[in-house]
Amino acid sequence: MLWYRRLGDLSSRRDCMQDFWLSCGHHLLDRDDGGGLLVTDEFLKAYLARPELAPPPDACIVERTLHAALLADPRRPVAAAEIAAIADADARENWSVMIAFRDHLVGHKTVEAAYLDLVRRGVGTTPPLFINQLVHVILRNVLDGCDDAFMLRAAELFFRPQRLTVHDGSLIAADEETVAGAQPAAGLAAGRHAGLACAPARSTCSTSDNAETYWERSDLFDMALDLTAGRRGLAALGEVIEQWITHLLSVEVEIEPLTEATDVNLIWYVGLDAEATSDRRCACGTARSSSEAARERIVGLYRLTVPRRRGRAGQGERRTHLSDIGDDA
Repeated sequence: MLWYRRLGDLSSRRDCMQDFWLSCGHHLLDRDDGGGLLVTDEFLKAYLARPELAPPPDACIVERTLHAALLADPRRPVAAAEIAAIADADARENWSVMIAFRDHLVGHKTVEAAYLDLVRRGVGTTPPLFINQLVHVILRNVLDGCDDAFMLRAAELFFRPQRLTVHDGSLIAADEETVAGAQPAAGLAAGRHAGLACAPARSTCSTSDNAETYWERSDLFDMALDLTAGRRGLAALGEVIEQWITHLLSVEVEIEPLTEATDVNLIWYVGLDAEATSDRRCACGTARSSSEAARERIVGLYRLTVPRRRGRAGQGERRTHLSDIGDDA
């Protein structure tokens, strides 16, 4: 997605801070008192610049009029009849998707609230592309001021599909689109999509020296990440998950990466992707009865703890594993 920066937004940032992910549109958004992202007209207009929505020279007068009207007032109500009157079928589909998404965004107090509602109620027809973009910009807000390139690269796993490979005994994650080339945006008509060419991954974020190069090319998504157990990549991913949960749910947690998937008590379990969540048998490959092939599928395993409620006077604050929490927690 192509975004345009508002002039003067960087003047309030600390001079020593290294910026990143300019393409997510973070600079087009405002913050409320609680740190949540507020949707602005500039943010909504950026969607109108997408090639799927910008009318081509041969677009009908209805589509061109609608596009111009929304550029002037991006929150303008759009009736279903207006979209139905557009001549091009792909354009009608794209406008229906976009207006539904826009209405969802402006119907919530913050971008974070809009995202949580989609997660809790179901994404419906919202394209994965739009979900990933929300995650991208929310993470940019969560990690604002972060100076750890490992955490930033690990955060890309939230919104950029990865391709994993074993190289010299290390498990390496590389951006799938960067490796394979750009694919049409899921959920939007391919006939109105302009692809982007991507270069192969240039280096792996595995040491402090090469991690420092992340800043200069954070929007290229061309740096791989070492996810080998016991190394910085998996630990950084756990730290990002901690901040993500705290920001969205106002719950402080501690997440510890485990170096070995053996003898782990998985009374309580959740996967970090849909497949891992649904395939508990594979995730529970830590059990001795599970096959070696199942254990080899595990990329990373974490232990998550949350604070208990404050106990009686003098007991102070205690922490517990989620597997120890009863129904009344």
